[in-house]
Amino acid sequence: MKKTDRPSLLDQKSIILDGAIENTNEGFVTIDERHRVIVFNKAAEKIFGYTRKEVVGKDLKLILGPECTEGHKKAVAHFIKTKTPKLIGHQTEFLATRKNGERFPLSISFSVSEIAGKFFFTGIIQDLTETKALREQIAKSEQLAALGRLVAEISHEIKNPLVLIGGFARQLLKNAPDEKSQSKLKIISNEVQRLENLLLELREIYRPPNLSIRSININTLLQEMVSLSQENCESKEITLHFQTDQDPLWIKGDPEKLKQVFLNLIKNAIEAMDKGGRLIIRSRLSGDQVEIAVIDNGPGIQPKDQAKLFTPFFTTKQRGTGLGLSVSKKIIEDHSGGSLNLESQEGRGTIVKITLPLTGHQKD
Repeated sequence: MKKTDRPSLLDQKSIILDGAIENTNEGFVTIDERHRVIVFNKAAEKIFGYTRKEVVGKDLKLILGPECTEGHKKAVAHFIKTKTPKLIGHQTEFLATRKNGERFPLSISFSVSEIAGKFFFTGIIQDLTETKALREQIAKSEQLAALGRLVAEISHEIKNPLVLIGGFARQLLKNAPDEKSQSKLKIISNEVQRLENLLLELREIYRPPNLSIRSININTLLQEMVSLSQENCESKEITLHFQTDQDPLWIKGDPEKLKQVFLNLIKNAIEAMDKGGRLIIRSRLSGDQVEIAVIDNGPGIQPKDQAKLFTPFFTTKQRGTGLGLSVSKKIIEDHSGGSLNLESQEGRGTIVKITLPLTGHQKD
């Protein structure tokens, strides 16, 4: 290139600015006075799901949505007429819609520039989806910590009188003079035990994670749970199957806590099939995850109840604390990368799926 062919300083600045706008993590969207998009960078494409070709030259309403377009047009017209900004220089948050129809929160700050007597309006956009999720997670953690302290204090105050009541009831039961007295004392003893278990489950939900993590062959653990549940299944005329296509499958987890989860899920499935049925415990690879499923062909769960199943104290059983699934979900989610989900169809049964990160095929 000849010396005279070199870009001017102004051209160099323009090239640098274009490159910076194109490669920044924030979305840049610039419109003219007629609301037509003239700049739509890579980040904006990623945020909204539209290609530049689909957007540039089109009215901003394509990406802004009808609920925001009218107000935005009025703000632009007001500035052109009065040169007085309303939103320019300020940051605001609102819900927008991606091309696929997904609603998401975004933050946008506005600026204006004048070129050759024409005004151009630029929005610098940030997708707040992850930020909002993090805020909610922090708020939830703070709420759980406060609830945990409250539950611990209440449990302490209630536990001691319960222990005394239960102890006295069992002592009196040994020397009860008649069957009627025995029956009443048994009720007292059983209810005390139920309340003690309830306190333990409450503490499990609201306590901070406290796991003893080690390498576990999940199939060995599941086989143990199947053996423990076999007799109960036989008594209820339930056929129990353990299915796996890999052995071993190593994960990092707390074996005692995971046993608690699996036994609770198996117990729920058995109780759902009061007229016999088929119960499958399955483990398999799913990408870099281990998927464990507890599958029953019981009556299933009504759609209106499914959204509430992980809510503490909600239960579809005649007797039950309604804490088992809440505790189980929390234990799994306390394991890094773990998830627990439930699918059910009325008349066709229920599937509870747990996923945990695979750490390898050998113990490390």
